[in-house]
Amino acid sequence: AKDYELRQYETAKWVSTVIRGEGQKEAMCQGFWKLFHYIQGKNEREMKIDMTVPVTCLVKSGCTDFKISFFVPFEHQDSPPQPTDSDVFVEERKAAAIFVRSFGGFASPEKYAEEAEVLARTLRNRGQPFHEDFFYTAGYDSPFKLFNRHNEVWYFKK
Repeated sequence: AKDYELRQYETAKWVSTVIRGEGQKEAMCQGFWKLFHYIQGKNEREMKIDMTVPVTCLVKSGCTDFKISFFVPFEHQDSPPQPTDSDVFVEERKAAAIFVRSFGGFASPEKYAEEAEVLARTLRNRGQPFHEDFFYTAGYDSPFKLFNRHNEVWYFKK
């Protein structure tokens, strides 16, 4: 469809942290730095790991916990170093079909919510079954990139 795409993601490992009781913007900031320290060597092997994209944030309706995640690079998928920060963990996300809506610009929590609502409305109108109680935000750019930014919202297909 012209306003969204359906992607198939394979099973993969992500390094994640959950920030509780903060606003989404503050949670993203805190979570990003916890994960950044992990890839800079705050792990059992004191290994530096390349930064990957996207950075995702799990948003559940009516919940103030946000799970922020970095994709584990392909070369570390089989055996990612374990985090030494007890708030950081490696998780395996199962293969899934995901509805994706892309948009540009600097994405605020409000903009992500607005784009997620547009995607949800479109999917409902087209009779596409999806998990409506949560969505992921996905950011692909450094905060220093000013133009041609790429952001996404994801709903998992039922």
